Amino acid sequence: MRPPADLPAELRAGPFSIHDAQRAGVRAGRLDARDLTIPFPGVRDHKDAGSYGLLRQCQQFAARIAPWQFFSHGTALALWGAPMPSGRSGSEVHVSAHRPQREPRVKGVIGHRLQHRDAAVHLIGGLPVESPARAWRQAGASWSLDDLVAAGDYLVGRGRCATLEELRCEAAAMGGVGAERLRAALDAIRAGSESSEKSRLRLVLARAGLPEPELNWVLRDTSGRFVARLDLAYPRWRVGTEYDGRQHAFDVRQFERDSDRWPAIRRAGWDVVRVLRHHLRDGGKPAVFLVREALLRAGWSPSRG
Repeated sequence: MRPPADLPAELRAGPFSIHDAQRAGVRAGRLDARDLTIPFPGVRDHKDAGSYGLLRQCQQFAARIAPWQFFSHGTALALWGAPMPSGRSGSEVHVSAHRPQREPRVKGVIGHRLQHRDAAVHLIGGLPVESPARAWRQAGASWSLDDLVAAGDYLVGRGRCATLEELRCEAAAMGGVGAERLRAALDAIRAGSESSEKSRLRLVLARAGLPEPELNWVLRDTSGRFVARLDLAYPRWRVGTEYDGRQHAFDVRQFERDSDRWPAIRRAGWDVVRVLRHHLRDGGKPAVFLVREALLRAGWSPSRG
């Protein structure tokens, strides 16, 4: 069997529309060749592309997206780099349009027709993407409180792509489903959280009635020398909490540094609680137990706060 003919150079880099292929002189039969896939009607992609996540899905749909349409909701948040709810990172592609324009109605895409409003679209890697604050508000209709907080922590913190005031203005514009959840999320967003897991740990502890911790606390000894940077800290009780997601399980140097750090923290007069990923299961009850016990040993009382 003869291999398919080479495509024009401008069609080899990524997904392309049938319209662009025809303009480049590609015959209809070539578009049905075995080396191409059909991710969306009117679109072809290379079977050996090697990337099948959300970004690739967006690139594929972008080959046929209308000039007035843009990626929105959770898809936009993902493209901005925000953490996704478990199980959603590559399963949903949201595309919107403002009235009176029409949203897409294509299998594999969730289309939204939004109220008439000036667009706030940014280009990310050539993709038209809703502003981060608006995308966060849009996600409020379906995301949980904890997921909204984790995304908000990222946007105003390490992502540096929105301000708390921008999120507040967008939340004020939303009524109906999700409005109350957005307002609650605003009260819980903190710019210093460095991962979605640490955001969720903080929320679990607060929900259990424990004091609110300081984030990224720099611990020094009595001579002022650096000891450690703690994920969560309770300076009043000299208790620190470190989240270990085991991402360094196969990094020997990181493991050795961590092993040396725990005794150094204790020599500085602090207790340190190491929270592992499985401690966040069952609503985080194991993590709450560990941190509560450390605070109680240090003299904290639930009645006194």
